[in-house]
Amino acid sequence: MLLNLIELLKRCLKSTVLAFLLFCLCGLTPASAWASLSDDHYDGNIFALYAGNGSLVPPRVSLAQSFKAHKPVLLVFYVDDSYDCKQYSSVVSQLQAPYGRAANFIPIMADSVPVKDSYELTEPGYYFTGTVPQTLVFDQAGEVVFNAAGTVSYTAVDDALREVFDLLPRSQSAELKRRPVNEVNTELVEQ
Repeated sequence: MLLNLIELLKRCLKSTVLAFLLFCLCGLTPASAWASLSDDHYDGNIFALYAGNGSLVPPRVSLAQSFKAHKPVLLVFYVDDSYDCKQYSSVVSQLQAPYGRAANFIPIMADSVPVKDSYELTEPGYYFTGTVPQTLVFDQAGEVVFNAAGTVSYTAVDDALREVFDLLPRSQSAELKRRPVNEVNTELVEQ
């Protein structure tokens, strides 16, 4: 009985090793599933993977809610399987640092825009041109002050947002910097 059990274990081990070797030879190694910033493959949420900011998706408010609250909006159309969108996701995340509390950031997956004959001004589809990434900046009145397709520089969008918030030009103001995340706060520690 014990001999039969040992023989069965040997056969199972041989078939497991054979299956693993076949798996590796077919090119299906785990390395082929790694995310890459330099291709058009779907890897998952680009804001979480490439911008370190998964909080952008899904958006916290809709375009209609933003317009109703008279809050400026940065609207970005994107897809998760686009090289350009992957590259641009970090720009959107960097813009959220200085403007995220004062403006609503609304990233919209282009594939989720419903196909209709007409849209309301409060629907993202009204502004979508079919190109990704596409960036729009709306002022407090809901007027488009910036609309650009393709990857846009941080400074171009920053200039539009500075105009919306009536801020000084970059050359005349201090650089907006984020406080380091790993900063030690000694004020809370008392002995």
